[in-house]
Amino acid sequence: MGGKSMNATQILSEEHQNILKVIAAIEKECEKLDSGQKIDEDFFTRSIDFIRNYADKFHHAKEEDILFKEFCKDTSKVHCNPVDQMLHEHNVGREFVKGMEKNIKNKDKKKLAENARGYARLLQEHIFKEDNILYPMTDEAIDEKRQKSMLKQFDEAEKKFSKGTKEKYVKLAKEFETRK
Repeated sequence: MGGKSMNATQILSEEHQNILKVIAAIEKECEKLDSGQKIDEDFFTRSIDFIRNYADKFHHAKEEDILFKEFCKDTSKVHCNPVDQMLHEHNVGREFVKGMEKNIKNKDKKKLAENARGYARLLQEHIFKEDNILYPMTDEAIDEKRQKSMLKQFDEAEKKFSKGTKEKYVKLAKEFETRK
């Protein structure tokens, strides 16, 4: 968690940076497909693995099972509740990933790129909304005691993953960031 103590939304925002690195690599790979290159099955398979295991199971699970539930316990201090929209976008993202996987198998470059770009655009906008709207609302609405409780829950959630899982995917995001 870094040198100084972070709160729950700071941890999630930091994880967003890893997700954005992979999304940028996916967009570059789509440009290669547009220029006639063959599908790099290894790249897309590893991207889907990252999305499913880091972005979804590791990151979205903390949002959906902890942060969103904590936020929704008391929405009296907020002017709107964007959680339903965020959950909907998580589900739309999962559908794009299914489309990516299907079209790797079908070797359909056009549909693979459509689904990959759809996922990339959705997540870029989604992350912007969370980092700039939902997370600041959460920080304002949830008191320090509940914030600390969320951190403990995050630690427990991370312990459910095998040792080295987080590091593996952070390393993959860095590797993809330097892809040509």
